[in-house]
Amino acid sequence: MGERDAATFAFPHQGYNFNYPGKFQSELVDEMPSGSDHFDILSSSLRFDLSELKKVMPADPIFITILRDPVQTFESVFAYHSSSIPAFTAAKITPSNKTALTVFLDSPETFWDPKIPQNGFAKNPMTFDLGLNNHVWTSSWPADLVLLEETFNLVMIAEHFDESLILLGALLNLELEELAYVRLNSRAIKDVHPLHNATKAKIKAWNNLDVLMYEYFKEIFLERVKQYGRVRLQREVKLLRASTERIRQKCLARKGVPPEELEDLVRPWQTKSLTILGYELHKNLTKQEQGFCLRMVLPEHQYHTHLYYQQYGRDMKAG
Repeated sequence: MGERDAATFAFPHQGYNFNYPGKFQSELVDEMPSGSDHFDILSSSLRFDLSELKKVMPADPIFITILRDPVQTFESVFAYHSSSIPAFTAAKITPSNKTALTVFLDSPETFWDPKIPQNGFAKNPMTFDLGLNNHVWTSSWPADLVLLEETFNLVMIAEHFDESLILLGALLNLELEELAYVRLNSRAIKDVHPLHNATKAKIKAWNNLDVLMYEYFKEIFLERVKQYGRVRLQREVKLLRASTERIRQKCLARKGVPPEELEDLVRPWQTKSLTILGYELHKNLTKQEQGFCLRMVLPEHQYHTHLYYQQYGRDMKAG
């Protein structure tokens, strides 16, 4: 949408994120490009800080985020960051016949040092991302959740993704074709392991604030669905799924493609511990179709780099 409308993006002055795991700071935003007098969109990764964001964005901005089931979120975070977050790395190298995740969850306090900034993501990662105290519940927590509720125009729910997209489309006046998607950053099957009920219970206990936040916003989401109209929403979801399937059939020659078989432009960023799969497009697309299809499968880093160059006419500075 931003590229279509020639919007001005607020980018980090270097890298792909705003000083993560530190909170967002307005001075981290790159300069205003020539010909613009305000920023329209800020979509790079950050830890939420409303007062700092208000210094950058115009009056009455639209805030959007997404939450996911805390059990699935933490399992994914552990898998993707097992070699980069100190608390996870410590569990990973502990001699044991158990998985690193099981070792960590057996005694997470043993591995988690909250004084290490990089460990922020290792406990209640969604709470951490939204700028709240992710260590322990405090008396300010109810008020903090209310403030987030009042701030965000839409909190999407991953387990109701298509329904969330319909609500997003209504909020931003998007057409069904613009809401078409493929699943990005998918792990290879060998890197996905089912969780036992005991493991799920331990994840919930360790991430109790994420559970609280998720349930709070899920209720708000379901109320939003009710207000929109369930019958109307399901009718539009059906249309979205049909439209998306047609577009996938048109665009995709292969899905779940290993990184070594992909061109640099569409190869997802790889972690040290996982294989992240991608997509291959059909060869017989028109130039217009290729542009549309490419943007649907383009990994975040490559799209970020493309938009940055388009806006500034220079390469990004490395993070």
